[in-house]
Amino acid sequence: MNLSQLVLEHEAAIRLGFFFGTFAVMALWEIVAPRRRPAVSKALRWANNLALVVLNTVLLRLLFPAAAVGVAAFAAAQGWGLLNYFTVPYGVAVVMAVVALDLIIYLQHVLFHAVPALWRLHRVHHADLDYDVTTGARFHPIEIVLSMLIKFGAIVALGVPVLAVVIFEVVLNAMSLFNHGNVRIPAPVDRVLRWFVVTPDMHRVHHSVEDDEANSNFGFNLSLWDRLFGTYRDQPRAGHEAMTIGIHRYREPRQVAWLPGILVLPFVGRVTEYAINRRNWTDPDGA
Repeated sequence: MNLSQLVLEHEAAIRLGFFFGTFAVMALWEIVAPRRRPAVSKALRWANNLALVVLNTVLLRLLFPAAAVGVAAFAAAQGWGLLNYFTVPYGVAVVMAVVALDLIIYLQHVLFHAVPALWRLHRVHHADLDYDVTTGARFHPIEIVLSMLIKFGAIVALGVPVLAVVIFEVVLNAMSLFNHGNVRIPAPVDRVLRWFVVTPDMHRVHHSVEDDEANSNFGFNLSLWDRLFGTYRDQPRAGHEAMTIGIHRYREPRQVAWLPGILVLPFVGRVTEYAINRRNWTDPDGA
């Protein structure tokens, strides 16, 4: 049995192991060194955010039992995708694929802010009234399904190796939990880290109620993309402790903290308000 077959056979266990391990580390870190004081009940948010995670996990397994690794294995067997068409050393192909998938996730994130109908779905993630490790896994089921379909398309088009898919999924999940953590990192360490990866202080800016701040720092893993495409913002104007997390229009816990309200949120309100809307921005810094 080669490495790809071994990874394919144990993909679910690998992903779950890294998810729960990272979650436990971040949850403990939030207790030991929190960055912000909670604005609403942590028990309420965690119960409903984690219920949403369970719902999404079950839904994905029902709809896509083979998951992304199954698509990668099928594409490889058919010889589909750029990396299968051209002769690329396996190790190089894995690295290239992981980086390419990270860029696609960045572009997808921008798209979910730019298209009003997609922002309706994505605002479930942004409407969380606090910012901690559970926010990193809080997404509407329809967004989760669309994201998976986009990922399938990217895997087929690129010919992503099975090993690269598993590495990317593990890294993406772990980094999403990490950079949504309510954790304090010394400023000098944060300044160095964010040259390479997205840190909690860097991504927290993206969850500001201010539109121009929410329209920045889209990356989940590599910080390169925000710097390269001009969407990088260093700090929130109000500072991390004083900034308001969430969406201006949706501040009622029953609407954004309880699972029933979370599930219907995409279908509430007008479609005209969304993060990328330059005509309505008021940015005193002129950015």
